[in-house]
Amino acid sequence: MSEQEQSTGWTGGKNAFGDFAPGMVHYTDKVLFDEVWEREGLSKRDRSLVTVAALTALGKTDQLQFHLAYARRNGVTDQELEEALLQLAFYAGWPHGMGATTVLKQIVENDS
Repeated sequence: MSEQEQSTGWTGGKNAFGDFAPGMVHYTDKVLFDEVWEREGLSKRDRSLVTVAALTALGKTDQLQFHLAYARRNGVTDQELEEALLQLAFYAGWPHGMGATTVLKQIVENDS
């Protein structure tokens, strides 16, 4: 099977960086999203929850903009995300939970 046949068509890295950082584009699009996110060991829904948890714990609200919305597309409900972020606030720190909840609130309100 050729690389083109194996591709999920993910172009987030290319969209973000164009020709500026070809290594980052390659590893984002071809390795992370074409390989890791497509593995059978976890559903995309579960991978989204794990990713949201990690990004929240690290306080990475810039990346949460994408991954909270992506989690919703992968079947995680807004209520589940709210509960996950509340749980994370106690384990990852209140400011991280508040920051992530603020991002989720903006995403939900923008969809309304």
